[in-house]
Amino acid sequence: MKLFNKRWCFLILFFFLFFSFFTPFKGYAGEGKYKCKLRFEISFDKSLCNKPLDGRMLLMISTDDRNEPRFQINDGPNTQLIFGINVDELEPGEKATIDETVFGYPLKSIAEIPSGEYWVQALLNRYETFHRSDGHTVKLPMDKGEGQRWNRKPGNLYSTPKKFWIDPSVNKTIKIVLDKKIPPIPEPKDTKYIKHIKIQSKLLTKFWGRPMYLGACVLLPEGFDEHPEARYPLVINHGHFPYTFTGFRETPPDPNLIPVYSERFHWEGYNRTVQEYAYKFYKDWTGPDFPRMVVVKIQHANPYYDDSYAVNSENLGPYGDAITYELIPYIEKKFRCIGKGWARFLYGGSTGGWEALAVQIFYPDEYNGCWAACPDPIDFRAYTIVNIYKDKNAYYVDSKWKKTPRPGHRNYLGKISATLEEMNHRELVLGTNSRSGEQWDIWEAVYSPVGENGYPKRIWNKMTGEIDHSVAEYWKEHYDLRYILERDWKKIGPKLKGKIHIYCGDMDNYYLNNAVYLMEEFLENTKDPYYDGEVDYGDRAEHCWNGDHTRPNAISRLRYHQMFIPKILERILKTAPPGADLTSWRY
Repeated sequence: MKLFNKRWCFLILFFFLFFSFFTPFKGYAGEGKYKCKLRFEISFDKSLCNKPLDGRMLLMISTDDRNEPRFQINDGPNTQLIFGINVDELEPGEKATIDETVFGYPLKSIAEIPSGEYWVQALLNRYETFHRSDGHTVKLPMDKGEGQRWNRKPGNLYSTPKKFWIDPSVNKTIKIVLDKKIPPIPEPKDTKYIKHIKIQSKLLTKFWGRPMYLGACVLLPEGFDEHPEARYPLVINHGHFPYTFTGFRETPPDPNLIPVYSERFHWEGYNRTVQEYAYKFYKDWTGPDFPRMVVVKIQHANPYYDDSYAVNSENLGPYGDAITYELIPYIEKKFRCIGKGWARFLYGGSTGGWEALAVQIFYPDEYNGCWAACPDPIDFRAYTIVNIYKDKNAYYVDSKWKKTPRPGHRNYLGKISATLEEMNHRELVLGTNSRSGEQWDIWEAVYSPVGENGYPKRIWNKMTGEIDHSVAEYWKEHYDLRYILERDWKKIGPKLKGKIHIYCGDMDNYYLNNAVYLMEEFLENTKDPYYDGEVDYGDRAEHCWNGDHTRPNAISRLRYHQMFIPKILERILKTAPPGADLTSWRY
């Protein structure tokens, strides 16, 4: 009986060890290693670059052959897979290894990839070293004229997509060589109406420790050359990085344009619609009754994002002052603008909506009105769907027993396509230390104080979502627009009377209407003076709604200029000081 028990114990132990050894452990990267035998080794040839490189090495894996994998990474349900690691001084021919321990999105490890055939591509998002005036040295991906798009950035190295059989249980090393380099982007060409300018900013150059530039795409009014005596109001259309002045087309739509379906608007041939309305704007702009003004789109891409949010920041530098006191005066002098605060105006949507409102608040005397559509969070009690002051976790609803994920993106019916955790984890794969070049990281880079390592302090743990309330308090005092207005209303309220106009769809895809409700509650209760502006909502309207109740969102978002420039004219005629030039530009 004793011998029988010993034999069975031995057999049981043998089978347990055998199956433990050959069965992969399905855990999470960072919580214990997978039992995965697959790995990728990525290198670049010295023919592309003969010096060591810093950056973020990205590996993309896709089941879709309709496009390169580098263009298939997104927040939606159709995203493909991506994994990333930092590389420092990677020599030509040296291997960067991605194995089961490397964090990925949406699968957390290559060990979770089902066996099968996939298209595989790698890309190195190159970093440069900055020695800032605050004493910190940081490595960041400098914009190269593409608007901080890692998959299109000139100088980045990438591989030709190839098909591989992937099986995490097989001991195999897949070697990938970066064999291509993204070429430079040609400078945009000037036309009769559109001009492109660039200046070196003294303020930003001092902060970053190297030459830094600001640019603008300038739209000149009809008759600019024929009326040299005219002096014009200046309108700043804030928004994401503009290669040129988009939405303005001097020729009819291309008859040979291949129609492209818009999944967002469920609109067949929406690319043609975009061209149609760009041409309509040209005809309106040059028509006899359209107000004659100079309109600019600012180029302020930086090492963290495709624009700076147009305010001063510990991590980005004094972009607010550089734009207001360096770039704007240069534009006004070069293009014969009036050059006074009563004749400067701001409008924009989304990022541009936040910028328009923030710049008006932070520089109340320098601008005479803002029209902010679907602005990024303007009250951090509703940082999309998170209250950063009271909530403990950004990714999950606070609960003792439940773990309910917070949504990050919805459509007008409330259908969810991404959670906050998923959106932030994608950014974490693209870059650590707020270097993804994406939305949540730029908010962090703009609003946060500098950390001990020289990079922005995290508002929350990017992996777990745990909120750092000390960082939240810094955000509150410096960038919570509703709080700043309430705190400083006695001082700045009289300067802002009649200048604030905010529009948002009540089904904004990113829940931005939540903060607008809180802002409206404050504004409607202002006294001495009453704010005397406007807050309006679009019924079931999604992101980019701008106050137009007569057209669908897909169309109204293409008519920002026609929506707001006539309102700006009304504001000028109502508020211009005695003796102001109201005639030279009204021909």
